Amino acid sequence: MKRFYLRQLLPLMMLVGLLSACSPRPEQQLAEINLPTTTTQVLLVTTPDWEATEATLQRMEKRAEAWHPVGEAIPVRVGRNGLGWGAGLHTNPSAGVQKQEGDGKAPAGVFRLGTAFGYDAAPQGLQMPYRTATERDYFVDAVDSADYNQWRSVNADQPNTPKQYWASFERMRRDDHQYEYGMVVEHNTQPVTPGRGSAIFLHVWLDPQTPTSGCTGMDRAHLLEVLRWLQPNANPLLVQVPAAELGRLSL
Repeated sequence: MKRFYLRQLLPLMMLVGLLSACSPRPEQQLAEINLPTTTTQVLLVTTPDWEATEATLQRMEKRAEAWHPVGEAIPVRVGRNGLGWGAGLHTNPSAGVQKQEGDGKAPAGVFRLGTAFGYDAAPQGLQMPYRTATERDYFVDAVDSADYNQWRSVNADQPNTPKQYWASFERMRRDDHQYEYGMVVEHNTQPVTPGRGSAIFLHVWLDPQTPTSGCTGMDRAHLLEVLRWLQPNANPLLVQVPAAELGRLSL
């Protein structure tokens, strides 16, 4: 009986192995996206599907005209409602859910990485531009404001009353640890389109079980490892999509 089942299973096992061998690897799919030639570092974040809130981040480095993974995959959390197509460097498909302000989705696509930030001075070893967040720093998410999706500060000679300037905003120096370290993701920045989503960051997650409101969160130690790895002259990008969409991305 065991031999019979083995004979039945063997062809199926061979087929699964053949299909796995034929499936394009992420580094092959990255090579087909036609990323800028100046980009040699990528943060590749993939989810199982559009609704998933759990994802993995794999650092990718281009050497000798080929992409290679760097280190182990890092567990991350994305938006509480999964992903939606964002506004970045990619050609945004007209079909599919489009990210909107307040939808609880993290943006899918290809995005430049902006300024790193945190509550204290720049961590040792960081090479990317860095900004220390103060009690007067805010990221504006009021759709009707000319400052929408921009980091703004209240002048030191003015009362620190942000509601006087914006109906809605994100405090860059929070009462919790989530922005202890972070990095701005350049979603919906060139140009800024009101209502397409704002204040998208890489940041420290609340905890391993809790998704974000639309950012990409991870453990503090992992985030510091990622931030220290990034180099300005590598023109690093965030590529964030459901795994099945990676091979369909285009710029």
